[in-house]
Amino acid sequence: MQTQAKVVIIGGGVMGCSLAYHLAKEGWSDTILLEKAELTSGSTWHAAGQITHSVSHFGLAKMAAYGTELYPQLEAETGQSATWHGCGSLRVAYEDAEVDWLHYTRSIGVGLGHEMHIIGPEQIKALHPYYNVEGIKAALHTPHDGHVDPAGVSFALAAGARQMGVQVVRHNRATNVRRDKNEWIVETEQGDIRCEIVVNAGGTYARQIGQWVGLDLPIANLLHHYLITDTVPEFMDLEKELPVIRDDRKVSGYIRMEQKSGLIGIYEKTNATTIWDDGTPWAAENELFDPDYDRIMPWLENAFERMPILGELGIKRVVHGAITHPPDGNMMLGPSGVENFWLCCGSQVGIAWGPGAGRYLAQWMVHGSADISMASFDPRRFGAKIDNDYRINKAKEDYCLRHEIPFPHLDRPDCRPSHSKTTPLYKVLKSKGAVYQDVYGWERPYWYATGGLAQQHIHAFRRSALHDIIAAEVKGLREAAAIADLSAFSKIEVSGADAQQYLERTTSNRIPTKVGSSGLTYMVGANGRLEGETSIVKLADNHFYLVYAAAKEAMLLDWMQSQVQAGEDVSFDNVSEARGVIMIAGPKSREILGQATGADLSNGAFKWLTTQHIQVAGIDDVRAMRVTYTGELGWELHVPMEGMLAVYEALVAAGEPLGMIHAGSAMLNAVRMEKAYKSGHEITNEVTLAEADLMRFTRKDGGFQGAEISMAPALRWKVALLQLEEAPGVEADPLGSESIWIGERYVGTIASGGYGYSVGAYLAWAYLAVDASAPSTELDVMVMGQPRKAVVLDGPVWDADNARMKA
Repeated sequence: MQTQAKVVIIGGGVMGCSLAYHLAKEGWSDTILLEKAELTSGSTWHAAGQITHSVSHFGLAKMAAYGTELYPQLEAETGQSATWHGCGSLRVAYEDAEVDWLHYTRSIGVGLGHEMHIIGPEQIKALHPYYNVEGIKAALHTPHDGHVDPAGVSFALAAGARQMGVQVVRHNRATNVRRDKNEWIVETEQGDIRCEIVVNAGGTYARQIGQWVGLDLPIANLLHHYLITDTVPEFMDLEKELPVIRDDRKVSGYIRMEQKSGLIGIYEKTNATTIWDDGTPWAAENELFDPDYDRIMPWLENAFERMPILGELGIKRVVHGAITHPPDGNMMLGPSGVENFWLCCGSQVGIAWGPGAGRYLAQWMVHGSADISMASFDPRRFGAKIDNDYRINKAKEDYCLRHEIPFPHLDRPDCRPSHSKTTPLYKVLKSKGAVYQDVYGWERPYWYATGGLAQQHIHAFRRSALHDIIAAEVKGLREAAAIADLSAFSKIEVSGADAQQYLERTTSNRIPTKVGSSGLTYMVGANGRLEGETSIVKLADNHFYLVYAAAKEAMLLDWMQSQVQAGEDVSFDNVSEARGVIMIAGPKSREILGQATGADLSNGAFKWLTTQHIQVAGIDDVRAMRVTYTGELGWELHVPMEGMLAVYEALVAAGEPLGMIHAGSAMLNAVRMEKAYKSGHEITNEVTLAEADLMRFTRKDGGFQGAEISMAPALRWKVALLQLEEAPGVEADPLGSESIWIGERYVGTIASGGYGYSVGAYLAWAYLAVDASAPSTELDVMVMGQPRKAVVLDGPVWDADNARMKA
């Protein structure tokens, strides 16, 4: 065994093997893969091994598709059998909402070149004559799906890694990881290994491995069954393998052929069961557990009803094993928050997602960014209070949602608000009708239920009652004023003798020079890719206040700290929970705020894009920023958290007689689209300043890291604002990731959007081929299986000259 390497990967399941293979592909062959027993002997070996193109967002679609491309060619490349079965699959739908989801996922896939068809019961029967189609409305047919031997593909990936120079060390358990100056020491049963980077690919052991470096990873191990029947007589004479059936509603799982037997996998929707809550035994190897038929029986009975030829057969084998689940269902891929300690774990679908996970994580590690946005997989995305109750109950919740409809903005209520971050306004806003959403662990009002509406989330792929609710909130803002609790922002103070030069080196725009002045700037990596967007206020010489999206709090703080050079005097103070934020915006906002403060709010005394410390409702040190996301006159009041209620009550007392309304983040999304403001969906680490059309926030002479690359003319794609055609009977709008076309040519993808109530049409940001991004270009957006006409706009549809904001 080598005693020194650039990278040590701990864990020899499919995730670790894939990463080793792809790091070598990217040129990092000085890598050691450690496995305590035999490769795949944790969770990988007992996986059912399916892989499908039917997923719910762009990044995951790219990952899944890559797996279907890689697996069939692995044997030829490595000499190791991977046993690819390209039998295709059918995801069946009984309800209208399920059919909507099939159309949505197809719109994503066809833009990426995936063959996907929505078919009816007769075609389902033709493809799978033994499945009961009673009650089924449609199915998504993905003919290039399949399944593999999970151990075989992992061994093939490991063999490929070895052939490129990676050392694979089996039967050698890592026992600890410790820091020695700028290196890691990985302690193993066979001795120590020095390395620059450690990757935790520990599967069911990942949480224990994380604890070695002080991490408490929010993952738990859930038990999942699949069953294999006796030989099915009807299968004996089949010349072609039947497609895998995914039946989310009745079976809550999948049914497929396993040679000439039937295989039934079930994710029960109640009574999810965890195992090894206090840690996976280090001696565990190829562990399975006794079946719990009572837990799965309702869905097993449904499976026999849907596929009657299996109902009278015996069960010859039950696989009941542990699979890791994170709180939100997405893998944990990326930096951990501990320097040079990366994560490649928390995968509930390792065989399907493992190839893409390894590929894009390797790109990120080697090049500083991947070819897709990794934000939804970044391990630092969790902001709730993490303890055993949280990680176990959220993992159970995720397991039970595995075969539910993945609605947009799906509410996951477990452990909320008990483990959430709340402001002193939480209860009073709830009494006003606030329907809360989880944003990096914060409870943030999403919309307000008024007029007798139920105070609960509305889940739909099409326009719902929420459309008119947001319209009313927008109207209240535009005609009078709106108040919103926007405390779910990241708030970081940057100071030190070198703070200004540091910010000038790492961000694109000019740094404010006058105390109280502010601006918008973009953090740029040395590779020219965007790390994030932030507002920046100069509080004093070499003392700045940065405000950015809550979801990026830990990600950007880690990145900023990593960019400090040797000898630089720069420090960071995270005050995100010390200050709340109340937004007051609208044409009457000056009058309302004026009744709660003695400060001079006139244009001459308090200019747009400036910040002052004022007293409001008797609360000192209110950091008042004259800026809003709304396209209206307004302020963000950054209030010491203990003063939030007093400031809020004073503003409500002054504002309600003037028609002020309460607004949530759904309304803010609508009005930011009218102002053509970008969000984290557009500002990702897969794009440059030029591609994101941010050159007006960029110093013309560059002077910051990565400037030459980031400012170079966009060649791959470019962001553009679209307006979709509105027509009688339109019931659905884009949700994000839908494909965009000019004739038969795929030209781009929707990033985000919202209805523009001032123009009566849906607005969307999209990344387009550069030659399709010019204003007035006409396009088609695939929405729920139908093309919607769209046109590229040349600017915002509301207050293009900022007159209302400067009023």
